[in-house]
This record gives sequence, C-alpha cells and structure tokens, in this order.
Amino acid sequence: MTTTIRARPQAIHLTPAAEARVADLMSRAPEGSVGVKLSTPRRGCSGLAYSVDYVAAANPMDERIETPGGTFFVDGGSVLYLIGSTMDWVEDDFTAGFVFANPNAKGACGCGESFTV
Repeated sequence: MTTTIRARPQAIHLTPAAEARVADLMSRAPEGSVGVKLSTPRRGCSGLAYSVDYVAAANPMDERIETPGGTFFVDGGSVLYLIGSTMDWVEDDFTAGFVFANPNAKGACGCGESFTV
C-alpha cells in the first residue's frame, strides 16, 4: 500500500494586493528583518486584534508562507483563529490597511479593530 502525502493548505490566503504590500514592507524593512508576521494579540473591545509586524528571527512554531516579495509568517498561537482567512490590502481616498475576511470570527467591535471567535 502506498501512502500519498497531501500538501497542507496555507493557514491564510494572501491576495495579490496583500503580497504586493508585503513586498513593499520588506523593501523598507529594518536591517535584520527576515519577514513580516501576522498575529492576533488580545486587545480591543472584542478580545482579539490583527497585528502585522516585522520579524527578526523565524520561530519554528509559526506558519511560514513564501510570497514573491518576502516571507510572511503567521503566529503559531494564532493559526487556529485564522484558518481559512483571506488577507487583502485595500487603499481608498481616506484610509489604507490590511483587511481580513475571517470565517472563524463570530463578531467584531463597532470600530472594526478587534474580533471574537
């Protein structure tokens, strides 16, 4: 009997606009940065928030996603809150930022800064 190992899907899907923003961030990254990391720290009125920061060292517990512009990490402790999510970069006349379509979120605060699962 032959066992086929199926590739594990990524925890989060990045749109082309999000990948382009990661590339832009990495082109201006502080010296010693190895990538950009998404985490979900506890804060805000709903409990969890999205946070994107530079990473100086890879953590083996983090999900690693290679993008054309650099390495994108997903915090290992946040993966369960983010599975199946899509991350996009949106700019308009008044604001610019990452936008998340998270099927695990059961609610969000009124200002959109935090969510609950």
